[in-house]
Amino acid sequence: MRTLDDIIPPSRRRETEPMSQSSSSGRKPGSPEQPPRFPFTTLITIASIIVASIGILFYFSSSKVEVTPTTVSAAVQSSFTAAQSSGNLPYEIITAEKVASQTIKGNGTKTVTSSASGTITIYNTQSKAQKLIANTRFATTSGLIFRIRSAVTIPGGSSSKPGSLNAKVYADQPGGSYNVGPTSFTIPGFAGTPQASQVYARSTSAMTGGASGTVPVADPALEAETRDALVTALAPDLLASIEAKIPSGYVLLPGAATTTYQELALAPSSTTGMIEVREQGTVTAVVFPNSALATAIASSVTAIGYHGEPLTLKSTEGLKLTAERGLPELNDSSFSFTLSGTVSLVYTVDSARIAAAIAGKTRSAAEVALTNYPEVKRAIIILRPFWRQSFPQDPTAISVETVADVY
Repeated sequence: MRTLDDIIPPSRRRETEPMSQSSSSGRKPGSPEQPPRFPFTTLITIASIIVASIGILFYFSSSKVEVTPTTVSAAVQSSFTAAQSSGNLPYEIITAEKVASQTIKGNGTKTVTSSASGTITIYNTQSKAQKLIANTRFATTSGLIFRIRSAVTIPGGSSSKPGSLNAKVYADQPGGSYNVGPTSFTIPGFAGTPQASQVYARSTSAMTGGASGTVPVADPALEAETRDALVTALAPDLLASIEAKIPSGYVLLPGAATTTYQELALAPSSTTGMIEVREQGTVTAVVFPNSALATAIASSVTAIGYHGEPLTLKSTEGLKLTAERGLPELNDSSFSFTLSGTVSLVYTVDSARIAAAIAGKTRSAAEVALTNYPEVKRAIIILRPFWRQSFPQDPTAISVETVADVY
């Protein structure tokens, strides 16, 4: 139902409508419009992102060169002479021993008399070499006497790094009491002299073979068969043992090792009626420093145009060593041999030398400079951030990484 209050006269409608519109806009009629605000927050955010991005680029900046070393293959057929522990081509003699045993049925007893024997390492802390004559005595801590049967010369050394030499010794008397375990030795002949404390010896394995009196015997055919099986079983163990003794940085060439086997005396078994057959294997090898041998080989092959750069052998599988007069004895000072076969030689990359060569240079200048280094087969230059086009002046700020050749 309408009332008179609901009807607005036409004359007042025009006055009422603008006021309603003005009220709804939130500002007074006739007031000036406010200009839009400047987007400070947005600009600050964008600037922060840019600064952070630049900071990250600098944080992860790098000056690096990845060098693939040059590898050359050469056919070798040359003679060499190496010196023990000295010279441009030194060599070292290493040995490894293993004993294998098997229990078999006994076949009675017999009376025997035999002397124990084994290997000792003689040390010399004097600066000069020390010669020991044949039959020089070595005494254990318990007073047992062993002797060397040939003269030896122990190289000089120092207290911190004594000269050393391996030698075989034999018990002064027969009997099982000389089958002693690893022990230390003094030289009675040096008693009362400075050499008494400067020249001494140690053993790392037991003396064996000493026997006196009644010992067990076995059927000859069965014993021979058992010993053959023990020799076969010893072979891989001896190979693993000698490889474990190769000093770091040295290599063992095919043909540079010899293996001998010794029949140890039969021993009674803990089982009644059984005896123990024992076989001892000894491998002796000549090893060379990898870099020294590689240098000697490269110098002997004129075809590769070698000029004295440091090298290493990539592998020794293609080489064969042939000794002129057999492998050297412990007291030999030199060793002559022939090498034949094919070998791969890898140039050694000297990181400091490469870094110094490219320090301060532009990318293109560094690429040209590296072509003058025979050890560099390929080089990949990495400069970050992307706008950096030259290496730092300080060589220590440059990273040089040697990478394997995958081609």
